[in-house]
Amino acid sequence: MIKNYILLLIASMAFTNLFHGQAIKKRVTKDHLEQTVIDNFTGELSYETTAFVEKYWRVVGNTGFNESIYFIANQLENAGFVPEEKAAPNSRLTYRIEKRELKAPTWEPVNARVSFSNKEAPLLEFKTNRNMVAINSYSTPKEGVTASVVYVKDVRELKKLDLKGKIVFAETSPSRIFNDAIVKGGAIGLITYDNPSYLQPQKNITSIQFRSIPLNAKQQAWAVALSYQAKERLKKALLKGPVTLNVQIDTNIYESEELTIVADIKGNKMPNERLVFSAHVQEPGANDNATGVGVALEMAALSAKLLNENIWNPARTLTFLWGDEIVSTGRYVQEDKTRAENIKWGISLDMVGENTAITGGSFLIEKMPDPSAIWTRGNDKHSEWGGNKMSLDQMTPHYLNDFVIGQFQAQAKRANWEVNTNPFEGGSDHVPFLRSNIPSVLFWHFTDQFYHTDNDRLDKVSKETLKNVGTASLLSAYTLLNANTTTAKMIIEATEKAAISRLNEELKQGRIALKKGDKLAEQMEIIKAWEDWYVKAIGTTIDMVSDENSLKETVNSAQTTIKNKAANIRRELTN
Repeated sequence: MIKNYILLLIASMAFTNLFHGQAIKKRVTKDHLEQTVIDNFTGELSYETTAFVEKYWRVVGNTGFNESIYFIANQLENAGFVPEEKAAPNSRLTYRIEKRELKAPTWEPVNARVSFSNKEAPLLEFKTNRNMVAINSYSTPKEGVTASVVYVKDVRELKKLDLKGKIVFAETSPSRIFNDAIVKGGAIGLITYDNPSYLQPQKNITSIQFRSIPLNAKQQAWAVALSYQAKERLKKALLKGPVTLNVQIDTNIYESEELTIVADIKGNKMPNERLVFSAHVQEPGANDNATGVGVALEMAALSAKLLNENIWNPARTLTFLWGDEIVSTGRYVQEDKTRAENIKWGISLDMVGENTAITGGSFLIEKMPDPSAIWTRGNDKHSEWGGNKMSLDQMTPHYLNDFVIGQFQAQAKRANWEVNTNPFEGGSDHVPFLRSNIPSVLFWHFTDQFYHTDNDRLDKVSKETLKNVGTASLLSAYTLLNANTTTAKMIIEATEKAAISRLNEELKQGRIALKKGDKLAEQMEIIKAWEDWYVKAIGTTIDMVSDENSLKETVNSAQTTIKNKAANIRRELTN
C-alpha cells in the first residue's frame, strides 16, 4: 500500500514538473519569437524598397506603379512565396497579381520647363520640381507654348475676363478653376499656387504639393503648380508690367491596366480568418507611401523566413495587399462577401518611415472611431490633416485600438521612440475596412512639412522608424493571428485598464469643463459614451475564441467594473 502511494506520488511530481516545464517552454518560445522579430526586422529591406519605389512618379497603371508591383513580386519570390497559379494545394506562402483594365488612361510626367520670354533663369524646371506638372496634363508642342499671363485674384471674376489663348495664374487649386478658365474661357493653360500653411512654404520655398486637373482629351490642356519661391517671383514680375511665359511640358498618357498584388501566409488552423495589412503604391513621394510599401514587404519576407524555420506558425492567415489607395482595399473587402466576413482585422500602413527630426510631427496611430472623434479634448488632438466631428452612431467599439496602442508603446519604450494617437480622420486604406464593419486602424505620421510635395524624398526617411513600425506591427499581428482564450483574457484585462484610465481622464476634463461653465448634461453624455464604447469593446473579444462561454465570466466582470466606475464618476461630477 505504501509502495503504491510512493509510486503515485512520484508520478504526480513528474506530471507536475512536466506541466511546469511545458509552461516554461511555451513562455520562452513566446519571448524568443518576440526577440527574434526585434533582432531580425532590421529595416534594411524596407529602406531598399523605399529607395526603389520613390524613384518613380506613381499613378495607378503607369510605369513607376507597375515597376513597383513587379519589384514586390520579385522580392516575395526571393522570400519563398509562390505564384498562386503554380502553388501546390498545401502551399502556405502564395501571392497573386490581379490585373484589371483601367477605365481611363494612365499618366506620367516626363519633363517640363516654365521660362520668361527673356533670358532670365527659368521660373521652374522638372529636374528640380518634379511635382510642377498637374496630373492629367497634356504635352505642349516640343518648342512649348508662349502666351501672356492673366493674374486672377478673385476666381469668381473668371467668367468676366477675356482668357482665350492666355495662361491663367491664380492662387487656388487648378481643378477648381479648370472648367471656367479652360473649358468655358478658352485659356491654354493654368499656373496655380495653393500650398497649405502646414507645409511651411515660406521656409520650404521650393516645395510643390502635387495637384491634378480633369483628364480632358478634347481640350488637351495643362496646368503647372508653383512653389512659394516661384509664385513670389511671378507676382513680382507682374507688378512691373505684362508677363509672357513659355511653357514646355512633356507627359505620357496611355491605356494601361490596374495591378494589385496580394500575398498570403496561410494559417494552419483557421486559414479563412485573416489579418490584412494594406499599403498603397500610388503617389509620388518617399514617405507617402514608398515607406508603407517597404515595411509591408519586409514584414512579409521576415514572416516567411520565420515560418520556414519553424519559429512561427500562424493559426490564422496573414495577408498583405499592395495597390491603389482605397480602391484596391475597397475591392478586396467588397468583391468577396465570404472572404470579407472572415477578415478579422485590417491595418493601413501609410507614411510609416519618417525622420521626424526633419519632417516634424510624430508617429501616430489613428484610432477607430471612438468618442474622442466627437469630444476631442485633453491629450486627444486631431492632426493638421483634420477630421470632421462624428456622431455616436458612427462609433466602432473594439479592443483593437488599445491593443495596438499597447504594442506600439512597448516598442517605443524599447527603442526610445515617440508614439502618439489621433482621433479618427479617414483618408487612407483603413476606411474601406471600417465601411465593411471590419476593425481597422491607420499607422502614419503627421504633421509633415513635406507632405505630398516634391521634397518628400529618401533623405526624409528614417531606417530606424521603419524598423520600429515594422517590429511593432509584426508583434501585434503575431499575437492576434494566434489569439485564443488566454490571449483574449489578457486583452480584456488591458482594455479594462484602458477604460478606467480613460474614465478618470474624462472626470478630470469634465471638472475643467464645468468650471468653464459647460453644461453638466453634456459631461454626463460624454461619460456615458465612453462607458458604452468600452463595455462594447470588451464584448468584441469573443471574436478570438471558438467558445464564447470560455470568456463569459471574464467579459461580464470587466464590463461590470467599467459600469461601476462610470457610475461613480457621474456621482462625483454631480456633487
